Amino acid sequence: MICHPNKGLGLTSLIKVIILVLFLTGIHSVSGQTENNEKKLDFYGDFRFRSELDWNNINQSGDLIDDRFRFRYRARAGFTYQLKDWVGFGAKIRTGEPDKQQDPNLTLGAVYKEFGGLPIGFATAYIEFKHKWLRAWLGKNNFPFLKQNELFWSDAVYPEGIAAIGAFNFENNIIEQLRVSAGHFVVESNGGSFKDDATLQGIQLASTHLSGKLIIMPTFFQFNELPEIPDQDGGFTLDYSIIQLGAKAKILSNPDLVFGMDFYENLQDYSDDEMISDKFKDQTTGLVSYLSLGDLKTKGHYIFSITFTYLERYSAVDYFAQNDWTRWSYSAQGSKDGRLTNYRGVQLGAGYALNENLNLQVKCYLVEQLIPLGESKESGNRIRFDLNISL
Repeated sequence: MICHPNKGLGLTSLIKVIILVLFLTGIHSVSGQTENNEKKLDFYGDFRFRSELDWNNINQSGDLIDDRFRFRYRARAGFTYQLKDWVGFGAKIRTGEPDKQQDPNLTLGAVYKEFGGLPIGFATAYIEFKHKWLRAWLGKNNFPFLKQNELFWSDAVYPEGIAAIGAFNFENNIIEQLRVSAGHFVVESNGGSFKDDATLQGIQLASTHLSGKLIIMPTFFQFNELPEIPDQDGGFTLDYSIIQLGAKAKILSNPDLVFGMDFYENLQDYSDDEMISDKFKDQTTGLVSYLSLGDLKTKGHYIFSITFTYLERYSAVDYFAQNDWTRWSYSAQGSKDGRLTNYRGVQLGAGYALNENLNLQVKCYLVEQLIPLGESKESGNRIRFDLNISL
């Protein structure tokens, strides 16, 4: 395996120290805590049915791809069990092909034909510790960092490792709350020492201001030894050192008018990497902005939104990001994972709440590739209609 010459920044060691300190502090605190023998078991779940149309898609050869219309669905169910006041565990199962981590959706008649059984697997399985300002977990669980959308990290991708989150409240007019999140996750174990594994470390400092109307969330992500193409053995690997500067502001209330923005910059220098094409070596910047009006929390509520996206090739790890905006994938390289960077586009969305647990949503995507992989830039249009129900 050929590895990228650049190694992780010194912040990687700092992140590991912060995780260890937060975790050990929490364990020490809860060890002397009075135990409450009352046990609590909670179940949750959701179901979505979707109709989806792709049209006017251009492939790498410049040819127009046939339009595609399909019906899809997703089901998820999970539980949490509070063993003691300070410790609990949980798990969640979901539909979805096991080799498509970004996509829990199934297409009617496409996966197992002739009405075969559904592919269902564990999405999460973890043990969690809580005490006052600290929450920490071990295992496979939700992405522990605050995010505004799925353009950098898909909601369907659940990291495996250790995470710690500390929330600190302040009584002043400058910072009302500071939320510190840190995590170390194993992307791929190579069967040797830990230093040879493909890993992700992250740290985030999210501060709340103006009575909760403004949230600022700078984050640093260090990816080490990641495969350039997913699900491949023997390919070359890359490091990513990505700074994210994110902010979210509630401009108006009733209905809520929210504006958000995320800026991404990969600090890795790929100029001497012979495995990367020259046209992509400086493609390390990303920008996402959105505006939304309304919410779907209560019966009769509505929401309208618009999102603009500009993501260069190495501004994010494409097979961890969402695969909603277009139908691009690594299928030509033998992987079902999506490759959703190296594009610009817009998403238009609207939704209506039939009640607090049932809503209808429609989203339209218009996408164009930034730099062509082949003879022509890829492009595509997609529209989705979703019926969502949650328990």
